Amino acid sequence: MRNFTFFLLLLIGFHGFSQKFSNEEKALILAGDVKTALPIYQTDNEEQHKVLLAQSEEISPKDKTLPILIERMRLALAGTGGGVGIAAPQVGINRRVVLVQRFDKTGLPVEYFINPTIIWRSELLNKGPEGDLSIENFRDAFYRSYIIRLEYYDLENKKHDEMVEGFTAVIFQHEIDHLSGILIPDKLEKEKNESYKKLEFFKKSGSTSR
Repeated sequence: MRNFTFFLLLLIGFHGFSQKFSNEEKALILAGDVKTALPIYQTDNEEQHKVLLAQSEEISPKDKTLPILIERMRLALAGTGGGVGIAAPQVGINRRVVLVQRFDKTGLPVEYFINPTIIWRSELLNKGPEGDLSIENFRDAFYRSYIIRLEYYDLENKKHDEMVEGFTAVIFQHEIDHLSGILIPDKLEKEKNESYKKLEFFKKSGSTSR
């Protein structure tokens, strides 16, 4: 009985990330020259738009095709000439993988995040402009939590937990929205029915701090 219980717990522990890429997903990831960028899906293409609106599933961090997907996503992002983040659905793969440029780190590196989840958001919001690599000529201002707590995995299946704030937190929220099929025009429409209380911050007279 004890052995059965242990086996059951082991199954529960690994169940979430047991999923591998399907043959169709592998074919898409490995299509053409694997050392080149994958094309970025666009909302003005009906079939690609369906992919962008779909829910993404978790992926096993140990899947052998995953590093190739991450690298081809990195190349796709680099080829945009200014993009700061990209999610796997934007290259046709409905899996929970995102790349984010870390403006909160020295050198502003682009890092990957597997199965990311935002487990806490600050009530304090910041409003700022956002665009989308999948929506041509669209840009508007949105509310995002100023600070988030994030959980994710790396390619070694190691779990990470960190607090992120400011512009980098905004990028995470935008890309993780993609994993739920949420596009910024939908978010903009939702915000029209919500109200926000504005807070003003003033610097004390004679203060030299920022």
